[in-house]
Amino acid sequence: MSVQVVSAAAAAAAKVPEVELKDLSPSEAEPQLGLSAAAVGAMVPPAGGGDPEAPAPAAERPPAPGPGSGPAAAAAAAAALSPAAGKVPQASAMKRSDPHHQHQRHRDGGEALVSPDGTVTEAPRTVKKIQFADQKQEFNKRPTKIGRRSLSRSISQSSTDSYSSAASYTDSSDDETSPRDKQQKNSKGSSDFCVKNIKQAEFGRREIEIAEQEMPALMALRKRAQGEKPLAGAKIVGCTHITAQTAVLMETLGALGAQCRWAACNIYSTLNEVAAALAESGFPVFAWKGESEDDFWWCIDRCVNVEGWQPNMILDDGGDLTHWIYKKYPNMFKKIKGIVEESVTGVHRLYQLSKAGKLCVPAMNVNDSVTKQKFDNLYCCRESILDGLKRTTDMMFGGKQVVVCGYGEVGKGCCAALKAMGSIVYVTEIDPICALQACMDGFRLVKLNEVIRQVDIVITCTGNKNVVTREHLDRMKNSCIVCNMGHSNTEIDVASLRTPELTWERVRSQVDHVIWPDGKRIVLLAEGRLLNLSCSTVPTFVLSITATTQALALIELYNAPEGRYKQDVYLLPKKMDEYVASLHLPTFDAHLTELTDEQAKYLGLNKNGPFKPNYYRY
Repeated sequence: MSVQVVSAAAAAAAKVPEVELKDLSPSEAEPQLGLSAAAVGAMVPPAGGGDPEAPAPAAERPPAPGPGSGPAAAAAAAAALSPAAGKVPQASAMKRSDPHHQHQRHRDGGEALVSPDGTVTEAPRTVKKIQFADQKQEFNKRPTKIGRRSLSRSISQSSTDSYSSAASYTDSSDDETSPRDKQQKNSKGSSDFCVKNIKQAEFGRREIEIAEQEMPALMALRKRAQGEKPLAGAKIVGCTHITAQTAVLMETLGALGAQCRWAACNIYSTLNEVAAALAESGFPVFAWKGESEDDFWWCIDRCVNVEGWQPNMILDDGGDLTHWIYKKYPNMFKKIKGIVEESVTGVHRLYQLSKAGKLCVPAMNVNDSVTKQKFDNLYCCRESILDGLKRTTDMMFGGKQVVVCGYGEVGKGCCAALKAMGSIVYVTEIDPICALQACMDGFRLVKLNEVIRQVDIVITCTGNKNVVTREHLDRMKNSCIVCNMGHSNTEIDVASLRTPELTWERVRSQVDHVIWPDGKRIVLLAEGRLLNLSCSTVPTFVLSITATTQALALIELYNAPEGRYKQDVYLLPKKMDEYVASLHLPTFDAHLTELTDEQAKYLGLNKNGPFKPNYYRY
């Protein structure tokens, strides 16, 4: 930024020349992109790197060493490198100590000059006039490469380019080689896995150990049932988010006697170091952050299609693993003893199979269990929605207008968090009961079309498809943020944005600007996939509740006598829900009140539960 200081005193015009001072901050030499300091720092090539042909700015070049080097020479060199080197010495001469003059403060606050004979004269006053130089910069003036990666991405570059994957620019690693093309072995010599880098195992192990501290129920279950081995003989194939919390679950299942093979249910949510730690421990894991669609299905197939290994249990999140086995390996599917599903999308698919009479194995609907709905869906999303938005956009929530599509447990958590931060929250809903809850909670119920032009953030959490269509996207205001908190990536019609007239720019990991021909842009997070697990993390303690529920569901289905569960979809028994909750209470030093015999008889309950009927709504 250029700043000019011009004297306004006519009498001293000849003595006080115009002084031009320049701000030598990095913002002078670089265009402003509206990014955080960390993001800008990541874009600037490191010292000694970057474009070898680009000369260093004059102000950054060190003076050549010579015989006159030293403090005085360094000061002279610094002065010579100043943009206003020719003018600054004249101005500074007024401030230099003079043996014949003394500076005194005038009574009215001005500067006074005192001559040797005692005469006091008022120094010429200066009025600082600040002028801002034109700083219009073009985005394309910035170097467009970080190593071998491109900062911007235009859909018009190739009509055959695949946009379903973020593999080309989501991982910050310098290694561009696909894990599928690597030959890796763990310390035991096994190569039955496929992860980004097995050398990251030590870091992943530390994360798993941290997660164990916040998962008391799962660790208690591991300790109590380790001797009994209730899952001995179980061969579990899983497809979930591969995080430190999932690792604790997998190792618990292994401690209880199960053999596990695992893939990721989301191409963005895998923690590479955790996957490496699991592979090092002997778990066949096939997952890495930034998979392509082809990689995604390849990993699932590697988990399932193994010579001499027939899975008998499925733990799924989203239904993709169940769908793959059902379609590609129907004979294998018939031998499955039970399915445990934890997402709205996956449960919906199971009910469709059951309704069509094609579900030939019993399935447990963990998503609608009380411990999953009320804790994972509500409390987890209440905290992680803010974390995901902050990490990706650095935005302030106060005063922002937000529309949340869906007021189920996930929607309730999102709305509560945003309202507490001072946002103006609108809600869309199809269910009149959930709609009435939203109204009673102080939110305005609207149709999306009514507010789409004015809102700053659009959040979907319905489990449906095409909730936000291309028509909605076309009508959004400039810089509107669009994201999804539901499991599936079908809620936002991202596919409709893959057209030649729209330009995609990758701003930072999991953040894309989609730019219209007129210059309007929207900010799309995680390409419409699950925001919190793709762009941030989720509270470990809440995931302990869900993971414990999953483990108990697997134990129940695997050990159930023949005939207890038919070829249908079941909810977790109420007694099991209460047991999961009770395992987490000691963390809070909580003390349950016990019923007396008289009270239990009066209510018609067992003193040890269950305390609520199955139809009770918490």
